Amino acid sequence: MKIAMVGQFPPHIGGVGVHIHSLSKELVKQGHEVYVITYPHKDIKDIDGIHVISTKGVNIPGLRGLFFAINAKRELKKLIERENIDIIHGHYLFPAGWASVKAGKSSKTKTYVTSHGSDMFEMYKKQAYTRPLINKVLKDADVVLAVSNALKEEIIRTKIPNIEKKVKLHWNAVDVDKFKTTKENEGKFRKELVHKFNIAADKPIILFVGNIIKRKNVDLLLEAKKKMNAKANLVVVGDGPLLEQLKTKAENEYLEGNLENVYFIGSRTDVEDIMPSCDLLVLPSFTESFGLVLIEALACGKPVIGSDVGGIKEIITEDVGLLIDPNDASDLANAIDKILTDNELMEKFKSNARNRAKDFAEVKLPYDELN
Repeated sequence: MKIAMVGQFPPHIGGVGVHIHSLSKELVKQGHEVYVITYPHKDIKDIDGIHVISTKGVNIPGLRGLFFAINAKRELKKLIERENIDIIHGHYLFPAGWASVKAGKSSKTKTYVTSHGSDMFEMYKKQAYTRPLINKVLKDADVVLAVSNALKEEIIRTKIPNIEKKVKLHWNAVDVDKFKTTKENEGKFRKELVHKFNIAADKPIILFVGNIIKRKNVDLLLEAKKKMNAKANLVVVGDGPLLEQLKTKAENEYLEGNLENVYFIGSRTDVEDIMPSCDLLVLPSFTESFGLVLIEALACGKPVIGSDVGGIKEIITEDVGLLIDPNDASDLANAIDKILTDNELMEKFKSNARNRAKDFAEVKLPYDELN
C-alpha cells in the first residue's frame, strides 16, 4: 500500500518527527511505500527508503503553521493524484491534521490523524480561534489516534459526534537498539562536558531534554537546584523562546551565590549518546501527553522524575522513578535528593528501567487496512 504521512520529520527535531520516522520505517520494512510531507528545511532528503517532500513557506512565529497547513494540503493533493495514495496520516491535529482531512475528503482517501498532546492540552484550550479548526479535523477524520489515555479522554470530552467510536489509543514507541547504555557511550558526553565546560566530573548529572518553552517548566528545575542538598550538575539540552531568559537567570543567580553547576547545551541531534552519561532525567512539564524522552532515558537504564500529569503518570511506575508536583520546587528538589542519595533506590530504578522501556519497544501499525 501507499501511505502519506504529514507533519514534522527529520532533520526537524522533536518527538512527533521521531514517531513518524518509526512508523514509516516499519511500513517500509513490511513492504509498503511511504511518503512524508514536512516543514521546509534546506537539508530535506529521502532516508531509510522513505520519500520526503519539503513544503514551501516562511519560518515566522505565528505564521509557520498557517503556511504549512496551506502548502501541505497543496502538496498532498498533488501526491494523491500522482501516486494514488491509499492512506493519509496527519500528525498533530493542526496544521498537519487539517491539511490531511481536507485533502482526504476531497479525494475520498482514508484519513488518520494523531493528536500528540499540545494540540489538545494547549492549542485547543488556550487558542480559541483554533478550536473550530480542530473540531472540524476530529469530525472529518476517519480515525483519531491519541498517544496516551489522558489524551484520549481529553479528545472524548470534546463531544464531537461519534468521537468515542473512532478515537483509539496508539502509544509512541522507542528504539531500544538505538537508546541503550554501553561501555563505549556511557561516559562519552560527560567527557565532552568536562572538556567544554570544565564540569566537576565526579558529580552526578541531572538531565533535561526538550524544547525550552513555558509548558516544559524548565524554570522549576533551576528553582529546585537551589533547594537541593545533593551536589550535582544540571544539564539542559534543547532550544526555544525561553532559552536566553533562563540562561540569564542562571547567570544572575550564580553571581548572587544561589545557583551553580547549571549548563545549557543547546539543541542536539545525538540524544542517544547524551543520555548514557546522565544519572537521572527530569521532565517537569505542566502538561504532557506522553513524554517520549522518559522512555528513551529508561531504555538507557536511567531513573526518571516527571510531573504527575497526563501521559507521564502512565509511564513512570514506582519501580523506575518518582512523580512530582510541577508547581512545587521543593517537591522536585526532595525527589532528586532522594534518588541521588539513596543508593539502594537508585539501583532499584536503574535495574527496572530498561524492562519498562521495552513495554514501549514494539512499533505497532494502527491501520485497519493492514490487518
